[in-house]
Amino acid sequence: MTPPPRANPSTLLARSVLDDLVAAGITEVVLAPGSRNAPLAFAAWDAARDGRIRLHTRLDERTAGFLALGMAKVGAPAAVMCTSGTAVANLHPAVLEAAHAGVSLVVVTADRPASVRGTGASQTTDQVRIFGEAASFVDLAGPDDLDAAREALGELRSAAGPRASRHGGRPVHLNVQFTPPLVPDAPWHRTAPDDPSSADASTRPKPDRPDPETLPLGPRTVVVAGDDAGPPARVLAENADWPLLAEPSSGSRNGTHALRCYRLLLDGELGGRIERVVVAGHPTLSRPVTRLLEREDVEVVSVQARGWWAERPFPVDREVAALITPGKDDPAWLEEWRAADARVSRDLDRLLAEQPGPTPYDVARAVSAAVPPSGLLLIGASSPIRDLDLMARPYTVGERRRIVANRGLAGIDGTISTAIGAALARPHGERNLVLMGDVTFLHDANALVIGPDEARPDLTIVVVNDDGGSIFAMLEQGDDRFADRYDKLFGTPHGVDVASLCAATRTPHWKVGSLPELEQALASPNGGIEVVEVACRRDNRRALDERIRALR
Repeated sequence: MTPPPRANPSTLLARSVLDDLVAAGITEVVLAPGSRNAPLAFAAWDAARDGRIRLHTRLDERTAGFLALGMAKVGAPAAVMCTSGTAVANLHPAVLEAAHAGVSLVVVTADRPASVRGTGASQTTDQVRIFGEAASFVDLAGPDDLDAAREALGELRSAAGPRASRHGGRPVHLNVQFTPPLVPDAPWHRTAPDDPSSADASTRPKPDRPDPETLPLGPRTVVVAGDDAGPPARVLAENADWPLLAEPSSGSRNGTHALRCYRLLLDGELGGRIERVVVAGHPTLSRPVTRLLEREDVEVVSVQARGWWAERPFPVDREVAALITPGKDDPAWLEEWRAADARVSRDLDRLLAEQPGPTPYDVARAVSAAVPPSGLLLIGASSPIRDLDLMARPYTVGERRRIVANRGLAGIDGTISTAIGAALARPHGERNLVLMGDVTFLHDANALVIGPDEARPDLTIVVVNDDGGSIFAMLEQGDDRFADRYDKLFGTPHGVDVASLCAATRTPHWKVGSLPELEQALASPNGGIEVVEVACRRDNRRALDERIRALR
């Protein structure tokens, strides 16, 4: 019997890389087309044809990187592949976000042979450790380097999930050198089965569960839950009867102890009486929280954070892996916070009801209320997540809502792509929403360029359009002293017709001008990807914010 023809070296290397990705548990592969990465493209196509992975193609590498990141954020192990040169640099924002947020991600880049590095060869630059310390790196020139790649990918499997441990699980960068021919000259005859542990989660290593340390009762304590703090922060607050100050994407903002208007209360009399803070996750939203954590008269107990730079930027008196308390504290402290939160919430709702037209705060409240049990809400950076932080009432425990955001570096990069990736990785038929501002939408509008044969999730994109960057109006830059230059430097009005932009990609668009219209749009999704645009004022944002901050 004549043996099957042997494939060329580049094809063999690419197929080995795909085998190793599948063995490491990768189920989703996002491809940005190119010539030098053609061996990877053909190998990925074969793997998808055989049902070993799901393959997604995107025209733009930055979009591709954030699409893969979105999938990884909700638990679908993902890899992104691209060609050489500037294509690799376009993956850097997604790699940095993954590294700082502690999200496992695999980046596979094609490269020219090492022999042409340092020359003027087309599309050739120094891709060696191009992401610095943000990713573990393996340079693959041939089969002899595959063991190093498998070792790096093994870090992802040992993380046992989409979230990396504090001291490991950085993104993995495999830089693969290919020489022509770059197309297959023989079919892929696979003889070895996939690693069975990639298909059977029960055989994978379980994450370590550290023994909790006991924190005594006594000092007036609050629990601050930043991004990705998770349910343990809520459980600790409930077990000890402490107020829970939880950001929307903390995974802790539910139950009976989470407070809606904590940000306003921190600048009042109650905030001044805090003696101890337990901080979990990555708090990034609120200057009052930052000031609290930096106070010299407050003891700070830190639950170890995830991510590349996990050290706290403020003094910490004690750091632990997990906490328990010996019982419940004096309930009077919690009841004071609850009463104050109810009072300020009523005052805030009354103030907003007096405003003409829908405000960004109204939009945030409506979107939060529209997330059903088992639904997903991804929140854009800048104003929307801060608006939601004031408006979102705690959800009921156990209803499995996923509220996520890119808070590793808190940039506006790739927000639509991240949301599409997260929605694609979730079960079909579940509700998915994303809330963002107009600048964030424009920054990633090319994420709506999706090929006709690509999977499209059900996703409602809610865009708060105030024609520019309103976040700066609430900061020092928005002071009246700088009014003559504010729009040029920070407000950046753009005048873009969002409906026409959506029409260019055949994305359904609905522009609403009132809160009832918004609620109707949210209650009646069309299916697929759709954009709901809400026009809001920006000229009164600073004055409204000052009135809100005065509520304590």
